[in-house]
Amino acid sequence: PEGEWWTEQPVLELIDHIEATHRVDPERIYLTGLSMGGYGTWHFASEAPYRFAAIAPICGGGTPYKMRWIRHLPVWAFHGARDVAVPLEESTRLVDALKKRGNTRARVTVYPEAGHDSWTESYANPELYDWLLSHRRVTEEEALRAEAEAKAKAEAKKKGKAAK
Repeated sequence: PEGEWWTEQPVLELIDHIEATHRVDPERIYLTGLSMGGYGTWHFASEAPYRFAAIAPICGGGTPYKMRWIRHLPVWAFHGARDVAVPLEESTRLVDALKKRGNTRARVTVYPEAGHDSWTESYANPELYDWLLSHRRVTEEEALRAEAEAKAKAEAKKKGKAAK
């Protein structure tokens, strides 16, 4: 709505409505948005971390500590290096926060010559759609199991290096 922020309640209710009234694969719901919608993408993903299969925020930003809730989620962020409306750091710090928390499926594409309009090139890229469709939603249990396996593998690797 003009002059207002979208809160998670009506947005998630809208997704519920679309799922109930259309043929939707609930394992393949993706979230993307640009500028303020990029901020919304990060926000809604952290508010409903197991609702989406992957997210693609464009020239957005958010709160790094909230990345702990989406450390399992595939993320492909996009940003223009010359963006004066939303600084590039807004995207890179969130992707860095995800990587620090073990998310190996988070990345950012920076368009060196783009300003705020990094969405035209992003949405024109067929690789984005292939990437989105390559992901399915995971349950919290699946994410926790994968995280435990990754930690066990890292510990075993660390012990192997220590024994040498």
